[in-house]
Amino acid sequence: MSVNANSDASADAGSQRTAAVIEAYCIKNELPCEKTITPDTNNTTYIVVLPGTHKLMTNVALSIGKHSLTINAFVSRNPDENHKGVYEWLLERNRRMYAVAFSIDQFGDIYLTGKVPNANLSEEELDRILGAVLEYSDNSFNIILELGFETAIRKEWAWRVKAGESTANLAAFAHLAAPRESS
Repeated sequence: MSVNANSDASADAGSQRTAAVIEAYCIKNELPCEKTITPDTNNTTYIVVLPGTHKLMTNVALSIGKHSLTINAFVSRNPDENHKGVYEWLLERNRRMYAVAFSIDQFGDIYLTGKVPNANLSEEELDRILGAVLEYSDNSFNIILELGFETAIRKEWAWRVKAGESTANLAAFAHLAAPRESS
């Protein structure tokens, strides 16, 4: 047997073990989880749904490669305004984060992304990683909205008040409903 054959067998065993850890974790914690296999790469991806408080839910894609698990979680669409302020806020957080970091895609949408070796993944480590993803996604959501969508929030609030509609799900942004002070 060649070195490459041994390496491939080891990688396959690591990938299978990682898949087993993810499946066991999701079952144990009653988390919705969908498994897909990418035809061209034969990589397995699990979409795990994490329930949130500020952000209703966070979908996390856990993609198993030969040697590592890639983590991707959508946080917010591309901000409408104040990109510099949003990106500075995200970058300041990145230096204090565990296993994942904020990133943007080619459209400017905000994600949490990370990569960990398959060999290091246990249910305890997966719990830490998914806990971190949930904390960062959920706790940053309203701040990202406030920084990057302030004008839209103000307009939505004003429209709802004028139309007699509920502003209950905008309560976290009530302070934006007040008229801006002139400078």
